[in-house]
Amino acid sequence: MNFKSTLLAAMCCLFSISVFADETLPKPKLVVGMVIDQMRWDYLYKYYDRYSENGFKRLLSEGFSSENMLIDYVPTYTAIGHSTVYTGSVPAIHGIAGNDFIIQATGENMYCTQDDSVQAVGGEGKVGQQSPNNLLVSTVTDQLKLATNFQSKVIGIAIKDRGGILPAGHFADAAYWLDGATSDWITSTYYMNTLPKWVREFNTKRYPDEYLKKGWNTLYPIDTYVLSTTDDNAYEEAFKGEDKPVFPRNLNKLKKENGYELIKSVPYGNTLTLDFAKKAIHEEKLGNNEGGFTDFLAVSLSSTDYIGHQFAINSIEIEDTYLRLDADLADFLSYLDQHIGKGNYTFFLTADHGAAHNPKFFADQKGNSGYFSTKEIKKQLNEKLQDQFEEEGIVASLMNYQVHLNNTLIAEKELDEEDIRSAIVKELKKIEGIAFVTDMDKASVSAIPQKLRERIVNGYNIKRSGVIQYILEPQWYSGKKDGKGTTHGSWNSYDAHIPAVFMGWGVKPGKTVRETHMTDIAPTISQILKIEFPNGNIGQPIYEAIDVQ
Repeated sequence: MNFKSTLLAAMCCLFSISVFADETLPKPKLVVGMVIDQMRWDYLYKYYDRYSENGFKRLLSEGFSSENMLIDYVPTYTAIGHSTVYTGSVPAIHGIAGNDFIIQATGENMYCTQDDSVQAVGGEGKVGQQSPNNLLVSTVTDQLKLATNFQSKVIGIAIKDRGGILPAGHFADAAYWLDGATSDWITSTYYMNTLPKWVREFNTKRYPDEYLKKGWNTLYPIDTYVLSTTDDNAYEEAFKGEDKPVFPRNLNKLKKENGYELIKSVPYGNTLTLDFAKKAIHEEKLGNNEGGFTDFLAVSLSSTDYIGHQFAINSIEIEDTYLRLDADLADFLSYLDQHIGKGNYTFFLTADHGAAHNPKFFADQKGNSGYFSTKEIKKQLNEKLQDQFEEEGIVASLMNYQVHLNNTLIAEKELDEEDIRSAIVKELKKIEGIAFVTDMDKASVSAIPQKLRERIVNGYNIKRSGVIQYILEPQWYSGKKDGKGTTHGSWNSYDAHIPAVFMGWGVKPGKTVRETHMTDIAPTISQILKIEFPNGNIGQPIYEAIDVQ
């Protein structure tokens, strides 16, 4: 080969290498998914005028907002929501039928992330005996692991175990949650046998103590909180050791009676979670993967839920929590800009469910509302069934707005289950506050509006759900008469209309008001990452949100 031929061959080789390098698949360095527990869609706008430019407003101006995103199943609970966001699936398929559910074959009560085969790491007892084993399908985080031959790093973080574990999926490098007794971040032997040094060091800093010393007063003058009910009202639950549920609060003093569980129910719980998330990004080098692969951080902010349950949604406490959260969000996004690089990460924010107004508050404004006592109704049903079938305790539970039967008793006594179901449906239809009842074997042909029927079917897992579903009237929920605070679990918009905002790499800024579903989030992120959808997915990518690379 002469000199010219050799030179030409070398240039061709260099050209080929250059072309190959230029054709490397574009991808973000990091995906951050943030679930805000109990965030209603309207919170994006209710406090909009008081948000900063760099928190929620930044997401809405720079990102893509799916304004009409609905949860497509009942009941609407935390564990189901986190599972559905990350799997694109529903309880009928992914198996997380509630925060707690009943294994129908045995009658065993099961917590969503309960795993008695593992042990706590960094803590003790059942608080650490947790894993994703009850989740029957893969998550988008699992699919990222599979797509990169497990070279992407995935970490889940939340105060609630279920909020950190379920989004991180089966193949996660770690999931961390807070031990309420000690305020330490812990994990389980499902992930590792010893906490990383950086987690142990973080725990020794005792940040919860520092936050509780600050107390909780309103961020702005209390008389400017005009979108909330007055501070001293009948709808809020006081902390232990507190005469009235009012500002300001000496949290350090309240800690004596409430312990470290207190940090969960104040805005600093969200701040603490994001502090830990930033530490994880730095120490685990998330977004700086040595192989150039995309990493994934799944964060859930739980304090919004604890505060909502205690004080109800129209409280100054909730308004103040979201104004403080806006500042925390702005700080976190700024951290991502600085450490990952603006435009180098994909971020999405959503919620696991919303929340209802307190029924007493609603009734006081002359609206229809009420409380449904599951304890009393269960007793009433069992008395009626005993009269007819001559056996006690036929109804085992009314958990998750479903009737769970004592299957062992029915089998042993050879009772006619179909007759029992018919009797229960007939009796429930008479009870005040109930709008619809259906035997799940007949749900597809029940006289129930179609969209609600679909949600009932989506929420029914044959091995983990009750055989009869009942739906309450709007603004009714299970609870004690004149109960404080609020809850969630229904199909209604206040529980099932959630925010979904995407921002950053691979996202086309804008909005849509067409109906989208919680199940659409995972396939949207999958499409952005160009990876396979989770294996139980039934959602569709939100095509308007995707900037095709």
